[in-house]
Amino acid sequence: MWHRALRFLQDHHYEFKKDYHRHSNVETAFRVMKRKFGDVVRAKMAGAQENEEVLKVLAHNICCLIRAIYELNLEPEVGEASL
Repeated sequence: MWHRALRFLQDHHYEFKKDYHRHSNVETAFRVMKRKFGDVVRAKMAGAQENEEVLKVLAHNICCLIRAIYELNLEPEVGEASL
């Protein structure tokens, strides 16, 4: 498998780097979430553990949105949610 990956890198360098960069972004996001919210899951049951992790991701996304609003001086529009 390693030899196939190396061969793909040699033959398709641009495609490999594009996918690797995407992987790098995901790893960075996980590292930021762990630093901000901790890396311990406190729930005992599997469903509750999944909910806890989803809420950490949601909280991280909200933090990123708030930061972007302030850094880019955006004026968010709040409207009625369509159901």
